[in-house]
Amino acid sequence: MKHLSLATRYRPQTFAQVAGQDMVKAVLSRAAAEDRPAAAYLLSGTRGVGKTTIARIFAKALNCEHAPGPEPCNECAQCRKITQGGHVDVTEIDGASNNSVEDARSLRETIGYAPMEGRYKIFIIDEAHMLTRNAFNALLKTLEEPPERVVFIFATTEAHKFPVTIVSRCQHFVFRHLSEEALLAHLTAVLQKEGIPFEESALRLIARRAAGSVRDGMSLLDQALALGGESLTAAMTREVLGLAGREVFSRLFDALLERDCGAVAGLCREILRQGIDIGFFTRELAGNLRNLFLLRQGGKAMLQSLQLPADEAALWQELAPRFSAGHLHAAWQMTLDAQRGIVQSPEPAAALELLLLNLALLPQLLPLDCLPDRQADRGPARAEASGSSAVPGASPPPGSENAPAAAPPPQSRGPAASAVPPMPPEEAPAGPKPGAEAAPRSRPEPPSESGPDSGLKQAAPSPLRPEKAGEETQAMPRATAADAPPEQRPAPAAGHAEEHFPTPPGVAAPGFQPDWQAFCEFCAAEQAAGRPAPAQHLLRAARADWQGERLRLTPRAETLLHQLEKQRGALEAALRAYGLREPQLELLAPRPTRSEPELIAEFSKKPELQPCLEVLKASIEHCTEIKS
Repeated sequence: MKHLSLATRYRPQTFAQVAGQDMVKAVLSRAAAEDRPAAAYLLSGTRGVGKTTIARIFAKALNCEHAPGPEPCNECAQCRKITQGGHVDVTEIDGASNNSVEDARSLRETIGYAPMEGRYKIFIIDEAHMLTRNAFNALLKTLEEPPERVVFIFATTEAHKFPVTIVSRCQHFVFRHLSEEALLAHLTAVLQKEGIPFEESALRLIARRAAGSVRDGMSLLDQALALGGESLTAAMTREVLGLAGREVFSRLFDALLERDCGAVAGLCREILRQGIDIGFFTRELAGNLRNLFLLRQGGKAMLQSLQLPADEAALWQELAPRFSAGHLHAAWQMTLDAQRGIVQSPEPAAALELLLLNLALLPQLLPLDCLPDRQADRGPARAEASGSSAVPGASPPPGSENAPAAAPPPQSRGPAASAVPPMPPEEAPAGPKPGAEAAPRSRPEPPSESGPDSGLKQAAPSPLRPEKAGEETQAMPRATAADAPPEQRPAPAAGHAEEHFPTPPGVAAPGFQPDWQAFCEFCAAEQAAGRPAPAQHLLRAARADWQGERLRLTPRAETLLHQLEKQRGALEAALRAYGLREPQLELLAPRPTRSEPELIAEFSKKPELQPCLEVLKASIEHCTEIKS
């Protein structure tokens, strides 16, 4: 006797037996019960969700000898003939092999005849998106004014390929993926009818692998049972289907936590050696990262919504607190983005290895140590990495390893110091050379303060003026003697009194250098420090003309001009902090975009192009204006 697959043996024969698709079943069942079917139906959705099955059940319900009724009886001659595929009035057509206009014309010629045995003449066209445009056009008139007692049912996995004129003449039903729980219940019922013991984790694995497709789930179950055995176990299912076990993911997350690239590379080789499905492995990895992130954020309260088996829930609960929330969230996002690329890559193994190495090195690729919970979650490796940025020779204050670095006190920050981020410790000058004069102070020395960063504040030079080799540290551009109170200003020396006069309004401070790129970087530092500064995208999208103390900005579009006008105050404040006393700022409207005929007419008049245009009889056909 020929062996029938589980999908064929347990194909639903009534609406009630179909898993999922409750709305579609309710509408079609009521149409059959009231004997009011539409002229055409379009059933679309992914593979294996019941489109053709429901079309056959609907055909039986309409032609059943006990019709009209909500369900077919499956016992009369009409129902049995439709089930066996031998009913003369129910025609199933494969759209992939019968897609020409001649096939559509021959179909249209047979439509005019009345039903011979049943109550309705039904045409089920599977994979209907394969029909050509001419074939669709040949059916337009028939679908708009069909003969009496004729029903068309189109089934397709790609409804977007249908002409709008066809879709508008059909009742369109979209079939959805089955949930994992609905598919699990369907597979459980099948195994109970077969009398085969099973582990729930094995069936849940198959349901997850099927990705919402009933037919895929039944085929995978058939494949897992083909190995034989007294019962269906999770270990056997993973081995037959080429799926990674839980111990593989446990080892992977341990390697990610320790940033062990060697262990990650070895695990990738083992995955290839075992023949594990790389595509499903990436899907499972994304699902596990999601579970870890939700458990890290919600704790045990998330277990009920995740619906994990007991052993799997215990494993993820143990792993989740060892990662930071930022690490898990970024890893989850990277894995989701890389899924399609890994499967479609010509080297999927190398793409998977690159993804796993990126996940292992993610704390170094992203500034996770700047997150608020960085200290509470970091392990030995992270503590060692963050300890390398400490100031040499400075001992941290008690409790600093569990708290973020404190901001410098307000009284220790002068006008220029508050606007300029400090230079990293390794770039700070060690001090004046032996025998060289110390640079004159441009402002009185602030009161001495105790603290681990007090020495760093005094030694940090300004990034606005790069220091030359062999030159002593210069003063900040804004920190001049004129900034100090009158009683603290130094007395002017003879013959040099003019050097200590205040800088006139609109004139740059001594040492000021008009550098637009440096000003943009300075504004980024101001924004990071929480001080007023214009948005970076506005600065980068403007052309700057800096003539001494006057700055002219020309944005690329009118909308950017309006935004710059709104941020004029922040821009002027940033210019003052950068070194201008009273900045003179002009915002110029961008030049209007000229049309292509205007550009062609302008270029045709250029003298340098005249020889080419006259001798070669050439002409300018296309011209585009490029704005800097």
